[in-house]
Amino acid sequence: MPAIPVEFWFEFASSYSYLAAQRIDRLARPAGVEVIWRPFLLGPVFLSLGWNDSPFNIYPPKGRYMWRDLARLCAKYELPFRLPSQFPRNGLLAARLTLAAGREPWMPDFVRAVLRANFGEDRDISQPAVIREVLADLGVAPEPWLEAAAHDEVKTALRRQTERATELGIFGAPTFLVGGEMFWGNDRLEDALAWATQPPG
Repeated sequence: MPAIPVEFWFEFASSYSYLAAQRIDRLARPAGVEVIWRPFLLGPVFLSLGWNDSPFNIYPPKGRYMWRDLARLCAKYELPFRLPSQFPRNGLLAARLTLAAGREPWMPDFVRAVLRANFGEDRDISQPAVIREVLADLGVAPEPWLEAAAHDEVKTALRRQTERATELGIFGAPTFLVGGEMFWGNDRLEDALAWATQPPG
């Protein structure tokens, strides 16, 4: 039986999405699992839950734990980490551009690079100049894709994808959907991939 595709729902402002994005292809490819990248915005999701900010800011002890946990995990996975001087950062432009890119072969590398810029380099990913640099470093001409990200149909697609996340019951990022099963958090990535290849009968 072929593996079930894994939908990877992620947010550019999400610290744990940073970890999952760096790991998912490396683990999914040898398992023969297709990854469907689903950028969305957590802000509207949090508002629907009655939060006007990240829970890591609303609950300071939780936030302190998260940053220490992220530092430990980045060391474990050999990923760069710099405590962001602003959190959460606005990932709207990056999310729109990811949707505009669709199945372009460089799209996953773009996602990983933007997340690394945010959490590994403390760069302001809301700024078009940073996104331009990320694209150029990947050998992608920036201006056509920045223009594509500004199209109304792309803006509408991201809004609908975020609404869909709420409809699916997604409450945080990263979230992995495998068929009808939901797995939340970077630490559930391996479980999601195992379910995709050998779901219990």
